[in-house]
Amino acid sequence: MADMPAGQQKPPKLKPQQRPLKRKREDEDVDSLNQRVQDINVKENECDTFASLPLSQPTASGLEASHFKTLTDIQKKAVPYALKGSDILGAAKTGSGKTLAFLVPVLENLYRKRWTELDGLGALILSPTRELAIQIFEVLRKIGRYHKFSAGLVIGGKSLHEERERLGRMNILVCTPGRMLQHMDQTAAFEIDNLQMLVLDEADRIMDMGFQSTVDAIVEHLPKERQTLLFSATQTKKVSDLARLSLRDPEYVSVHEAASSATPSTLQQNYIVTPLPEKLDTLWSFLRSNLKSKILVFLSSGKQVRFVYEVFRHMQPGIPLLHLHGRQKQTARLDITNKFSATKNSCLFATDVVARGLDFPAVDWVIQLDCPEDADTYIHRVGRTARYERDGRAVLFLEPSEEEGMLKRLEQRKVAVEKINVRQKKQQSIKNQLQNMCFKDPELKYLGQKAFVSYVRSIHIQKDKEIFKLNGLPLEEFSASLGLPGAPKIKFLKGDNAKSLKNAPRQAVSSSEGEDSDREAKAKNAPKTKYDRMFERRNQDVFADHYAKLITDETDGKVNDMGYVDGENDFLSVKRRLSDASSIDGEDNDFKVPQLPDEGRDAKAPLVVDSRRKEKLLKSKKKLLKLKEKGKKLVFDSEGNPHEVYELEDEAQFKQRGPASSQQAKFLAAEQERLQTADLADKQAARAKKKEKREKRKARERDAAESEEPDEGAGAVLLLPDEGFEGGVIEDADFDAFAEGDAVAEENVTSEAPAKKRRKKWFEDDSGDETKSKHQKRRKHDEKVMHEPETLEDLETMASGLLG
Repeated sequence: MADMPAGQQKPPKLKPQQRPLKRKREDEDVDSLNQRVQDINVKENECDTFASLPLSQPTASGLEASHFKTLTDIQKKAVPYALKGSDILGAAKTGSGKTLAFLVPVLENLYRKRWTELDGLGALILSPTRELAIQIFEVLRKIGRYHKFSAGLVIGGKSLHEERERLGRMNILVCTPGRMLQHMDQTAAFEIDNLQMLVLDEADRIMDMGFQSTVDAIVEHLPKERQTLLFSATQTKKVSDLARLSLRDPEYVSVHEAASSATPSTLQQNYIVTPLPEKLDTLWSFLRSNLKSKILVFLSSGKQVRFVYEVFRHMQPGIPLLHLHGRQKQTARLDITNKFSATKNSCLFATDVVARGLDFPAVDWVIQLDCPEDADTYIHRVGRTARYERDGRAVLFLEPSEEEGMLKRLEQRKVAVEKINVRQKKQQSIKNQLQNMCFKDPELKYLGQKAFVSYVRSIHIQKDKEIFKLNGLPLEEFSASLGLPGAPKIKFLKGDNAKSLKNAPRQAVSSSEGEDSDREAKAKNAPKTKYDRMFERRNQDVFADHYAKLITDETDGKVNDMGYVDGENDFLSVKRRLSDASSIDGEDNDFKVPQLPDEGRDAKAPLVVDSRRKEKLLKSKKKLLKLKEKGKKLVFDSEGNPHEVYELEDEAQFKQRGPASSQQAKFLAAEQERLQTADLADKQAARAKKKEKREKRKARERDAAESEEPDEGAGAVLLLPDEGFEGGVIEDADFDAFAEGDAVAEENVTSEAPAKKRRKKWFEDDSGDETKSKHQKRRKHDEKVMHEPETLEDLETMASGLLG
């Protein structure tokens, strides 16, 4: 290939005169090789080694360096037809060397056509899984190391931009269907008009319903004139599939049709009948008994793989554990396959993503914990062991309802399996441990619920209903074996009667719901144990809304056990139906039940709630509107006063009241009387307003006159010294009352005869804080020093101070 391995020396450069001679020798070698290929007798081919085949020197050297010498049965029959350019349908047992049966013809046909980088893409190899594509690419690198072709691996999980830059220079591409179609649609520089060969490994899987549309789109891009090779352990012969791929008179090459079985003879195949709730117990007991083995366990879904892996990893069986499913990142998947290939003792939990074509060295056991969907899937699964004539063992776990149908399908494919029993002494139950772990670890409990739903879904979508009977499975016991407190409700279990239930009358649905509620009430009244109360707890702060849907699947608009409203964050979903009543308990209802009368009932009579309908009605705000008094439609005039809407009456009613002239006269008289009454009221209101204004004006004038002229009357008037007076005079003053202090004197003065208001001087401001008259300052001083006299001398001193 284009990459030169370490330790390999580059060929010496040729001189200009030697180049034409080299080209001439290569042309002669290619012509001789083409002649030898044409001379092959495909019907009487007795080639047993690669050296006896007409192969080019680079291919022969690559096979020898990779230690491939002897041809297998499928290679003996398929390689000569492929070298001659025929289309091939190849079917052979797993581990029989189908990869080399199409890689060797790919290299040889491109070599004989003198393919270069300038010629573009020459061969396209499609694989259903990334792991198988990687394995094919590694084998291609080994046997094509001496060729000058450029090869590429195009799978998902890598940068599309990096692949796009190198895609135009590739001669051979190994890819998965989805990624290849993406490049065909989006990469402008990718040209496939000159394609010579199309190879489909595991063709039956590629052309089934999962890849049918993708493969059809890829084939539309490819040229019609090409060679097509299809290889698988279980090959299809459908005319429709062959027509879709544009095969031209294909040669059907089969190795195991004449054999007694489609599986290797060195494979020991057994099955055990175990109820669904005991599968994990049996698997745990098996792992504990085979700690020094290399085991591959198949399950039906990635969620089951993750749950079983996490549970067993916590319990530590004593053997290294790995898990592989399609939802992992590409780097993690590649790392896990490399680890499992390199290890001697380990257990890999996987889905059918590794069921086809992968070559894991020295696998001792293949355990199928879940029943395969058909006999072909069974053959591919057990093909991971007993490869290349080595020994291997396979065990199939069957539920009692699956035994008869699956054995019949295997018998039709000439696959003989023998029934074995589990030794009860070595059987261990891990049910209590799982329940304990799920209770302590909410995330583990969540994984268990997802695993339960995915398993039930996988059984529900199976086509062969003779094998997979969902109604007969003990789902409650199965959920308990996973450590769950109860089986999650699953919407799709309604099945075909979902539409009939939707269109059924409410009475029929409510009657069935009533029976369920009666059963639930009886279960609630039963005594609860410590473990029952333990598993009724909910972890409300851990999971998102979709977790609440797994716990309970109530009707729309109701709050479930987790406190969430079903469909809370769903797009275009109903949060709460207005016709539904609130919770009867009233715990989450801030709205109190008003004591409103029923329709047609005396309001004073006591309210009797004798049915659930009335109870719900009193809890519903919308339904309460029926019991409330309906209002009247009002209109408002220009002044904002409300009036009832005037409605026109019928002509018959108008004529009953008399002729129009008399009604007009009555109307005018009534309106005139109404206007006169309104006029009198308006005049009285106007006179009241005028009288009130006049009284207010007189009160203001009276207050102003009293403030200007002081009243003469009994009582003393105190004239304090002011500027312009040489002394102060007190007339008829009560000296004893005055001597008691300013407070008493001021009270007498203000209460009996208010003092005259003094005009402000020109030097005084409004506040009066900064400039004050000498009289005011002296008065302040007198007020401070004035006190009640105790002796006659004190009285004389005070009097002389006031008079002087």
